Amino acid sequence: MSRWIVASVIVVLAVAAASFVVVSPGQGVVITRLGKPVRVLVDAGGALKWPAPIEATTDIDLRLRTTSSGLQDVGTRDGLRVLVQAYVVWRVPHDPDAVERYLRAVQNQPDVAASQLRSLMASSLEITASSFDLAQLVNTDPAKVRLADFEARLKTLVGQQARTVYGVDVEQAGIERLTLSTEALQATIERMKAERDTASAQRSAEGQREAAQVVSEAERDARIAIAGAKAEASSIEADAQVQSASVYQQAYASDPALYTLLRSFDTLDATITPSTRLVLRTDAAPFRLLVDGPVPHSAAPAKSRP
Repeated sequence: MSRWIVASVIVVLAVAAASFVVVSPGQGVVITRLGKPVRVLVDAGGALKWPAPIEATTDIDLRLRTTSSGLQDVGTRDGLRVLVQAYVVWRVPHDPDAVERYLRAVQNQPDVAASQLRSLMASSLEITASSFDLAQLVNTDPAKVRLADFEARLKTLVGQQARTVYGVDVEQAGIERLTLSTEALQATIERMKAERDTASAQRSAEGQREAAQVVSEAERDARIAIAGAKAEASSIEADAQVQSASVYQQAYASDPALYTLLRSFDTLDATITPSTRLVLRTDAAPFRLLVDGPVPHSAAPAKSRP
């Protein structure tokens, strides 16, 4: 009798153990009945099920995983080629529908899921790169680099397809490595050189424009100053001529011969320059002495003595 009791207890305990399911943190459990999923447990704790072989359990790892795309040759919007290696951080979410989709899609094989994600990343990298210029990915000016936008777009593309097809969530996507092919590197160098030449030409043109403006302003100021000086000189000369005319008038009134002599001197001073050649007759004064000779003086009469 005791043997039957012990056997019954053992059977009951075995059935109870086979009917109890423990869900650990970071883990999900799919309960299948005759191979068909009937329940998905994602919260840590315990649950009951029918013992095997009626119902079986499959453990699903819900922890974060990372997958790299490998180095991919993609084309940018401006027609250049770059080599990009991206990564994604993914997991099976705490969602019963997503867990069931993951189980059906990859048969609970993380390596298969990672392989499918690599294929998604390759196509998504090509699509994402075609929306950006090379200068937005590689540039000496940090303000022009848009890697954050690139990564956000990549995460959106990969995440949408990964959740819909494989039932996994992409938590993060990023650029692991970015390099240039030989052709792209040469094109980048040429483009950067052209940009620097353009900037230099713009600065040179701006400097020449400013210099021309300074010269123009200086010439304008000089013309204004010269015009003012000429006007002032003309005014002074006019005043001097008025005063001179008054002096000449007074001189003529007091001594006409002196006035005539002074005016003759003024005329000679105005017309004769150091390079003027003057031709005079030899019999004109004072050159008459050269022809006639000196005039003899008569002897003074002797005084008689007293």
